[in-house]
Amino acid sequence: MVRFAATCALFCAASPAAACRLALLLALDVSSSVDATEDQLQRGGLVSALTAPEVQAAFFASDDPVALAVYEWSGRYNQEVVLDWLLIDSPAALLRAAETVAASERSHNEFPTAMGYALGYGAEMLGRAPQCLYKTIDMAGDGQNNEGFGPLLAYREFPFRDVTVNGLVVNAAEFASETQLISFYQNEVLWGPGAFMEVAQGFEDYERAMRRKLERELTPPVIGALPRAGRAG
Repeated sequence: MVRFAATCALFCAASPAAACRLALLLALDVSSSVDATEDQLQRGGLVSALTAPEVQAAFFASDDPVALAVYEWSGRYNQEVVLDWLLIDSPAALLRAAETVAASERSHNEFPTAMGYALGYGAEMLGRAPQCLYKTIDMAGDGQNNEGFGPLLAYREFPFRDVTVNGLVVNAAEFASETQLISFYQNEVLWGPGAFMEVAQGFEDYERAMRRKLERELTPPVIGALPRAGRAG
């Protein structure tokens, strides 16, 4: 009886996580360095990436679904949910997610780049995500933190122990060189097991970089890979 109870307890504890393999949270940069045309390119690029055949195949490569959410960020207190948590358990659900992003409108356009605050907001969003086996935040941006505390302090102060943070660096040379941005992301943004980044050569290249990143994140053999680029929480 004791053995049965222990087995049942183990099964019951594991079942909710097994029902969802990944909670994936996408963070879009809407700081003042991103103009209206660039914002349209990033939203349209995300929609195109979500509906690309290879990304759809990665979403449904396992019987266990992915939970998806999207938020936009800029200044200290300027974060807004674009897509609240949605379990992508069918092509119809993925299409609904893409349509929600396509219909979204930018909430702010005049605030600086407060990435530490954005990561803290992301950690809080993950706290109310469906229970999934893995948790990932994607930080997309075209510049370094320039307001408030940075990513490293966010990782110390918010619950990031079981979270991977990947990056999408948008190389916009008028604000920072590609080398500077890559170094910033490598040293301060990437976090957790298997963390990696993709580089977009301007917002015109956003869709390609997002598509590659999503395909890599969603493909089951990559999820849960051994720690590689990011620091462990």
